[in-house]
Amino acid sequence: MFVQTQKTPNPNSLKFIPGRPVSNNGPLEIVNKEDTKNTLLRNILSINGVTSIFLGDDFLSVNKINENNWDDMQHIIISYINEYYAEGNKCIIDKLDQNETDYNLNEIEKKIIHILETKVRPAVARDGGDIKFKEFIDGKVKVELQGSCSGCPSSTMTLKQGVQNLLIHYIPEVKEVLAV
Repeated sequence: MFVQTQKTPNPNSLKFIPGRPVSNNGPLEIVNKEDTKNTLLRNILSINGVTSIFLGDDFLSVNKINENNWDDMQHIIISYINEYYAEGNKCIIDKLDQNETDYNLNEIEKKIIHILETKVRPAVARDGGDIKFKEFIDGKVKVELQGSCSGCPSSTMTLKQGVQNLLIHYIPEVKEVLAV
């Protein structure tokens, strides 16, 4: 199996593309190895300097501390990924047994989520990240940036010039977009 890597706009995040399904349960970010029983994720999070893993449908992004060099970490991560799939695993995360919170969203919130999911999420996924709607209060949309987008030097500019302008264009009630 050949695991491709791809740089992201965040120098401390690297995207790994195994050519196999990664998450069959939607985007997921894991920061603490105690939060998962998955051996691959636990192994990667055990590597010195790894701070988090973000899983998309067909990729995983690994974030590291600034002081560590990708040259020292990349081959270990690829080795773990290859070993995991070689053991017969079909994907890293399958459907999870979790209770979805039933949100009672108003029309504006539904529009915001629709725009984020159809116009913004595919773009940030290409860079190894994700964006999640958190709340809309008094014209302010709060979102959570995950994966490569979390801590990325260019995420503030992307948020203000891209996401904020897009939402304001389509939804006049939106005045500002903030990351939480």
